[in-house]
Amino acid sequence: MSLIDLSGYLLYAAFICYLIGTFLFAGAIKEKNDTAASRADKYGKLAIVITIIGFAAQLGYFITRWIYTGHAPVSNMFEFTTAFGMFIVLSFIIIYFMYKVSALGVVALPIALLIIGYASMFPTEVSPLVPSLQSHWLTIHVITAALGQSIFGISAVAGLIYLLKNVNMDVRSKESFWLETVMYCCVLVVGFVAATVTFNVMDYEAKFEYVDTLDQASTTTYMMPPIFGMNESAGLSEDRMTPFVELPALIDARKLTTVVWSIVFGTIIYILIRLVFRKKVAKMFQPLVKRVNSTLMDEIAYRSILIAFPIFTLGALIFAMIWAQKAWGRFWGWDPKEVWALITWLFYAAFLHLRLSKGWEGKKTAWLTVIGFLIILFNLVVVNLVIAGLHSYA
Repeated sequence: MSLIDLSGYLLYAAFICYLIGTFLFAGAIKEKNDTAASRADKYGKLAIVITIIGFAAQLGYFITRWIYTGHAPVSNMFEFTTAFGMFIVLSFIIIYFMYKVSALGVVALPIALLIIGYASMFPTEVSPLVPSLQSHWLTIHVITAALGQSIFGISAVAGLIYLLKNVNMDVRSKESFWLETVMYCCVLVVGFVAATVTFNVMDYEAKFEYVDTLDQASTTTYMMPPIFGMNESAGLSEDRMTPFVELPALIDARKLTTVVWSIVFGTIIYILIRLVFRKKVAKMFQPLVKRVNSTLMDEIAYRSILIAFPIFTLGALIFAMIWAQKAWGRFWGWDPKEVWALITWLFYAAFLHLRLSKGWEGKKTAWLTVIGFLIILFNLVVVNLVIAGLHSYA
């Protein structure tokens, strides 16, 4: 068995462990609600052990792939997104041992599962690094930034739990609408996986020639029926769907097509869930968090951001600037990814200002943590996939 095969098996084992851990944490909450404290404690201990085993397996994947490729596995969408999911689990494990709240696992582990599932839909092949990626500063920059984002993710987990506990989903209101919208966005990730698997099973492939941002002729391959066409595109495959709209070179129409198909599939899945269970998705999770301490969730959300902010500042801004200087001879270039990293940093800086100077807490803090993580996910999905830039390595 080669190292690359072993890394794949380890990642699969980690995924299974996280899935089992999610159900065990849910079991711990259920037993606790039934006043069976001893059984709840056993479920909780078993859940965290399984989660740690899963993290060890994913860390093994990370190390074996690093050895096989000769560089840190963070250079494309599959590698970075997988590492991001791993760091979310690491952050959760640390926070769990600090606070021993099983409800965190019921939300954090599914988010990690969604992210890893999302990553698995991208090409997993090992390819040579382009010159700009052949730098130790890339490794330092990406790992530090991903770690900071993962801790921001734990703050959003705590914030989401707070909202599930304190927002009345039986009453039509702005809060209930937006909370359900957040849950809908989570289902869209499942839609991406479903769309990718569906068209892979159909063995769909369509090649097009187009003019890129450098006014040079290039080719691209659609793995889903093309809704949007690349700049000045021309089909190279017979009997394939013609794009409805042609987009300028700045927009990666192939990846935008993937996003739209993900929304279509995700929306269908969301509607089916609503029809089968006859209740909102957020309301389905509320029984699991009804005995959570809201004050504790608010504290976890705030402290997570206090820890994450300096780490993210180092990774996404300072180390990124050093790498940019090494790779492209300038510290800042207003690339879409750079701009969105700055937007993310400014958002969390504003959060800390509002918390410390205005005393914002409770629902205000919870909503801000969730919005902040949605900004991070927008960066991960839309900025990486749709907008063409120097960071478009997916």
